[in-house]
Amino acid sequence: MALKRYPGLPKAIRTIVKAMLPEALFRQIQRQRWAWSRRPPVGWVRFGSFRRLHPIGPDFGAQWGQIIDRYYIEKFLEHHASDIRGRVLEVADDGYTKRFGGRRVSQSDVLHYTNDNPKATIVADLTHASQIPSNSFDCIILTQTLQFIYDLRAAAKTLQRILKPGGNLLMTCHGTSQISSYDMQQWGEYWRLTSLSARKLFTEVFPEPCVTVQAYGNVLSAIAFLHGIGAQELRREDLDFHDPHYEVIVAVRVAKPSLD
Repeated sequence: MALKRYPGLPKAIRTIVKAMLPEALFRQIQRQRWAWSRRPPVGWVRFGSFRRLHPIGPDFGAQWGQIIDRYYIEKFLEHHASDIRGRVLEVADDGYTKRFGGRRVSQSDVLHYTNDNPKATIVADLTHASQIPSNSFDCIILTQTLQFIYDLRAAAKTLQRILKPGGNLLMTCHGTSQISSYDMQQWGEYWRLTSLSARKLFTEVFPEPCVTVQAYGNVLSAIAFLHGIGAQELRREDLDFHDPHYEVIVAVRVAKPSLD
């Protein structure tokens, strides 16, 4: 009741205490007050299985089931499955082309950087792929590829050139992730994109209204992914919760304008 009758009293007491105590001691008390006012208080966080210097699951957690980034990638592709039609280009293999395109696909091509992939129908470097004719593909599925290409702008220009008018590009890239040791050794791993950098990259070569960017993830799924914990360890509502401050996967859909 006294505090309600004299609202300025706490501030006055603070001023008196500050005048009486040494400056260093007063600052220490202030820090301790802040620490105890936080929930949970400083020092009370229980890290449990996360208090470790090495991930729970190596290799992104592939051995435990569905990888968390793949959950988001496949959710994105499923949402835009109708774009996967006609002649489709996919990187490394045609698994997503078959799964999400089905009978809508008339021709499936597989792009690879080197000639040691038996599934590849096209061997090319997207930064200067002059051997790929312009306006070739109705859809390009480019999942988890751009982080391994140093010259992003050159790759974006090639994608714009080889996509047919009226065609669609479906691209995903890591926002938050561990390094892939295999890819780092094979051809290098250079980038993590944000939704903003992805938008700027593709609006440099496509009209801005044609570019749609979406990010997936939250602090829980980001931590789980970094530790290599499989998607099945989290609830669906945990995975689907979107926090714009934690972009695990950045996805871009581009619809190239038609000639009509």
